Amino acid sequence: IGLIGSKEGIFNLSQVILNPGDVVLVPDPGYPVYSASGIIAGAEIYNVPLESKNGFLPDLDAIPADILQRAKLLWLNYPNNPTGAVATMDFFEKVVLFARQHRILIAHDAPYTDVCFDGYNAPSLMQIPGAREVAIEFNSLSKTYNMAGWRLGMAVGNADVIDYLFNYKSQMDSSTFAPIYSAGVAALTGDQSWLEGRNLTYKKRRDLIVKGLRQAGFTLETPKAAIYVWAALPKGEIDSVAYCARMLEETGVSTTPGTVYGPHGGGYLRISLGTATDRVEQAMQRIVKWTNGK
Repeated sequence: IGLIGSKEGIFNLSQVILNPGDVVLVPDPGYPVYSASGIIAGAEIYNVPLESKNGFLPDLDAIPADILQRAKLLWLNYPNNPTGAVATMDFFEKVVLFARQHRILIAHDAPYTDVCFDGYNAPSLMQIPGAREVAIEFNSLSKTYNMAGWRLGMAVGNADVIDYLFNYKSQMDSSTFAPIYSAGVAALTGDQSWLEGRNLTYKKRRDLIVKGLRQAGFTLETPKAAIYVWAALPKGEIDSVAYCARMLEETGVSTTPGTVYGPHGGGYLRISLGTATDRVEQAMQRIVKWTNGK
């Protein structure tokens, strides 16, 4: 189904699937709409921690049995926002089995699958046999084709769930402006070779940020995909909101506190690769000077 941006579909899915009292399993840290849409639907939010020791993948075996009995929906997002983590095919196989065992719908938000680095290719959950029976996957033209603001997305997967979304949408909107659909078709069917160069630009920014933050005392992995760098604050710093505010005031560099994405984002910050390369380089120089001058 076509969507007015994948965000619309993410929100609408919670409205058509969840009832008051249902539990929705939400990654923490994660995209805030997963939780907000569930709350608006009257569901109970159960935060599933994404921790560095697990490669920022959820530990599905650690979810309590009483929660699983009431859970109706599990959100996943790989390549991940905000952590930049990636998922393996083995993990996706486990997810499909988990969904069957517990009769839980999997919602995989996958807008960054075409923004990859160093030879990595992000898999789709739909590559796993049986996934389309237990899951729905969202994608967007915003990230792959630099079309943020055009509001074009899509969802594929379980036919009944797609039908629920279609029926809900039929009373919510009257489709996307046709010329924008035509632009989307042109993006999808046109020359794709330019994406490699675009990703190399992101990679250059990623490398500048990773190098700069490490010099400044942050702890982080080099992300294989997505457009974010996720970093643990320097030793002794635990309040990401206060730290990011102080950095902004004293250096003029704006970063996002990890707690914006959930309680388990505490002690982290996120930097986007969307800023021009020369500005990224300048920002890293300021941060290194600021932290090393203390």
